[in-house]
Amino acid sequence: MQVFHNKSKVIITCNKRLSAYLAAEVTELGYEIVREFPTGLELHLTLSECIKLNLNLRCASQILYSLKSFEVNNPEELYRELVDMPWEDLIDFSGYFSVTSNVDNPTITTPLFTNLKVKDAIVDRIKEKKGMRPNSGSDANKTVVHLYWKDDKADIFLDTSGETLAKHGYRKIPGKAPMLEALAASVVMSTGWDGKTPFINPMCGSGTLAIEAALIATNRRPGLFRMNYGFMHILGYDEEVFFAERRILKDQVIKNTDLQIVATDLSEDAVDVSRKNAKTAGVDTLITFEVCDFADTQVPQGGKGVVVFNPEYGERLGVHSQLELTYKRVGDFLKQECKGYNGYIFTGNPDLAKKIGLKASRKVEFYNGKLDCRLLEYELYDGTKRPEHERPQPKTPKPDQ
Repeated sequence: MQVFHNKSKVIITCNKRLSAYLAAEVTELGYEIVREFPTGLELHLTLSECIKLNLNLRCASQILYSLKSFEVNNPEELYRELVDMPWEDLIDFSGYFSVTSNVDNPTITTPLFTNLKVKDAIVDRIKEKKGMRPNSGSDANKTVVHLYWKDDKADIFLDTSGETLAKHGYRKIPGKAPMLEALAASVVMSTGWDGKTPFINPMCGSGTLAIEAALIATNRRPGLFRMNYGFMHILGYDEEVFFAERRILKDQVIKNTDLQIVATDLSEDAVDVSRKNAKTAGVDTLITFEVCDFADTQVPQGGKGVVVFNPEYGERLGVHSQLELTYKRVGDFLKQECKGYNGYIFTGNPDLAKKIGLKASRKVEFYNGKLDCRLLEYELYDGTKRPEHERPQPKTPKPDQ
């Protein structure tokens, strides 16, 4: 199976509500999208082309290369379909592989049983052809096979990513209730920030929003922080393709940029974690970190940039009555200290959002984990309403209000 050179269906998955930002990234890289759906995209590519996508995408989770589509009604039929496939051409008999699945079929009560059937078919096939059986387990750090099975339709994929792309590899210390890197990148993209005007992030927590802003502004891609992907453990992999793509990533980094990114937090520990994460990402010198109350954050005047808050929501952290006062103070800070900016508050609590005391010009839907969240946009006029051409423009179609 010449998977590195043959085109096939490729599914790029992402967290729900991130597909529009993922589509913008894929289009920018020059790829044609066949289909867009709430949790991903469908393309038609070779596995070699998946290497470039794995290294470049900020909003993706997994990149799946289809080996076969077929009809199947029960686990026994699944086994028969898979045991006939030439797995010995894909997986080293002395190697290691894992199986993941997304199954919705009445004959299946647990995905673990499905995973076992897939594993048995692969092992039995390779043992028959090579006389040895590869090791298998749950770790996703080598070859990963993924099954999608809904009703009587199934697809068997090679997961070219392995471990999720949604974590970008620089955040060695997560901090308290961190925002996933793919989500943070999507939030920055949704503001339409131009990468030149100030980016202010009070209540920065572990620094993910500020770091992702710096990475986007300097065109630093996630592939710079990672050296292991699922595609590397598939037979036929040419490491020169990977290293050539990685050299491109290094060459396209924008250097000597005059960024104004400010990240502050009341917690000294949070700021310390943010600095360390930023250093791992190579952007610590591009971000001004400070320990202070958010209301004391120094906002450059006349910058016409963006101010982004990600305060506590009340579900997992903090006390609701205390947070009501915090949200009101955030609104006061935006009105008094951020004139001329576009303000953003990311929250999963609509009741607390009402305490901000400002009317949102836009409400962008996101999920943070399983929490239904909104990014609320506020146009903070400096005396007069800013002309349309001077406002940050979102990079995706305007979501529902």
